[in-house]
Amino acid sequence: MPHDDQPRDAENQPSPKDEATDDFVERSHTLPSGLRYTTTAGRMVLRREETKDGKTDGFRPKAEIFLVAYTADPAGTAESEGTDSQAADSQASAPPANRRPVVFAFNGGPGSSSVWLHMGLLGPRMVDSGDVGALTPPPFGLVDNPETILQHADLVMIDPVNTGFSRVVDGNEAGEFHGFEEDRDLVAEVIRLWTTRNNRWLSPKYLVGESYGTLRAVAVAGRLFDAYGMAVNGLGLISTVLNMATLDFAPGRDTPYALHLPTYAAIAHFHGRHGNRQLTDVVREAEDFAGREFGYALTQGSRLSAEEFDDVVRRLAEITTLDEGFIRRTNLRWDYAQFSAELLRDENLVVGRIDGRFTAPPANQQDSINWDDPSLSAINGPYSAAVNHYVRAELGYENDLPYEILTGRVQPWSYKSFEGVPVDVTGTLERLLAHNAHLRVHVDYGYHDGATPHFAAEYVWAHMRLNDAARARFTHHYHEAGHMMYLKPGCRTDQLAALAEFVSAG
Repeated sequence: MPHDDQPRDAENQPSPKDEATDDFVERSHTLPSGLRYTTTAGRMVLRREETKDGKTDGFRPKAEIFLVAYTADPAGTAESEGTDSQAADSQASAPPANRRPVVFAFNGGPGSSSVWLHMGLLGPRMVDSGDVGALTPPPFGLVDNPETILQHADLVMIDPVNTGFSRVVDGNEAGEFHGFEEDRDLVAEVIRLWTTRNNRWLSPKYLVGESYGTLRAVAVAGRLFDAYGMAVNGLGLISTVLNMATLDFAPGRDTPYALHLPTYAAIAHFHGRHGNRQLTDVVREAEDFAGREFGYALTQGSRLSAEEFDDVVRRLAEITTLDEGFIRRTNLRWDYAQFSAELLRDENLVVGRIDGRFTAPPANQQDSINWDDPSLSAINGPYSAAVNHYVRAELGYENDLPYEILTGRVQPWSYKSFEGVPVDVTGTLERLLAHNAHLRVHVDYGYHDGATPHFAAEYVWAHMRLNDAARARFTHHYHEAGHMMYLKPGCRTDQLAALAEFVSAG
């Protein structure tokens, strides 16, 4: 294994809990390409300025946020240490340390750690999990990620409060940070502090989020700009949701039913329900029907004639391959949990939500709704094993807390600033694009993603108030995989190539 894993600072060890100080540990490593880099893993203490009787009363620690930073060593280091010419050339071609791009990344949930993007896509070491039909058996493992984004940019992975090793400081309320605004402000503060302490204000900066992390990325970019005057160069939005109303199957809200239809068709195609047809043809047919006849039919309710209703049922059955009786009984409206239980009922299987390519036998074959996600069950073990080994054995960070991979400890999650209206950050993105003519947006979609369907994201873009110049700053990338499209090796390679181009463009 080409990783040195040598201590950089023997004195920089975890501090006692009651001191509430940063407990970062540094290690030196080398990529197979020869690029030398430093990892800094540990918890950053965030503080609040308190006042008493109108007077400053000190800075009190409020939270300890776990992060892992990857930074390329300064140009010339490899050469001066006598490494081979490939390493020397790699270092010599690197930009000055404070001008190298930095990617700040996080997942979503709310309640997810950053392990999925960290060890599935962006970092130099990744999980050996396998993929559908060829899952790696326990105890799993780690392998090098030859396309890591570290080849092109420094990387900072951030775990919000109560995910990973991040916690509030003793005496503080964890619930204080379990909300849209509080989470936004905390992550923005982490980015500002890291940028300031590492002299990276002049580095190109990118925020990459997945799922709820895409909503967080836009919100954090807005906070950085408004509170600190920090303009980011780009937003990487992976499995996007910026307007939660597009995913909410609420009474009286018909739009999500139409926006999910192309995903249902794509998943049916993966499971052989569309014969030899091309996936793109199946998806386009579903998009056309969803945007026209199906959308119209949903708005009509009981005003739809019996003949029109029968035509819609027939077409929905052709597109989704679901039973016509099921479609009639649901009055043309079913959510993903029902689809998961219904699609492969005749095979005694349910399909995944995060990734509809995955299947498992249901707990009860008669259930009409499936809440158990076989795709998450398949990957939770490999990612848990990998991160718990990696942070200790290779990054040198020790902590007896459980690393919270995906937790419900952040619930209830507060959206108080959106009371009475949908949770929607598209207005923030519109404003950022208007104020920063150089801001670019990279979007990744998975055709088999039942959590954040691609057609729902496209609906959001179509309804944003943007001129042609702003729309030209978006790039869209589609993958024949799920929510975490990087689980599929070919998709991961394509995704990282596009991201490398994105962050290298300045």
